[in-house]
Amino acid sequence: MAIQEILLLGDQSLYQVSREVAKEQLVMAQQVSNDLRDTLFNFRTKYGFGRAIAAPQIGEFLRLIYMNFEGQSYTLINPQLEFGSERIQLWDDCMSFPGLEVEVNRFRRTKISYKDLQWNDCNWEVDDDLSELIQHEYDHLDGILAVQRAIDNRSFRINKRKTGCF
Repeated sequence: MAIQEILLLGDQSLYQVSREVAKEQLVMAQQVSNDLRDTLFNFRTKYGFGRAIAAPQIGEFLRLIYMNFEGQSYTLINPQLEFGSERIQLWDDCMSFPGLEVEVNRFRRTKISYKDLQWNDCNWEVDDDLSELIQHEYDHLDGILAVQRAIDNRSFRINKRKTGCF
């Protein structure tokens, strides 16, 4: 359990597709989840935001997402997504490029199936900002960054409050 360095935009390994976690790797998955937790909380302290982080962002190319919001923590192992039909347009941010926001289109509703840390099957239906968050983190598992989902070449802005400098 330790704070890990978050890979930043420009690091080519962020474009790598992650591999599935096998049941025999649950102990390792727990360790990675703990590192993600510690890294997320450290990032929140420094930048004032952050609800989720994907394993590839700390150089662990496993299909694992750690989420923490409203006092609850979740570890999603080998998630699978199903999308609704309605789309929303919003500004997305990322721990791999703090301060930069990207305007993207996402699905308003998402159903996610995953394994938890006890290898139980879990299903969750989410909408709006939580749906967007899960889609963002899921993209990291496939080596896709929000900058690749920009609506157009004018869909970028700097949020000074999220740079850690202001």
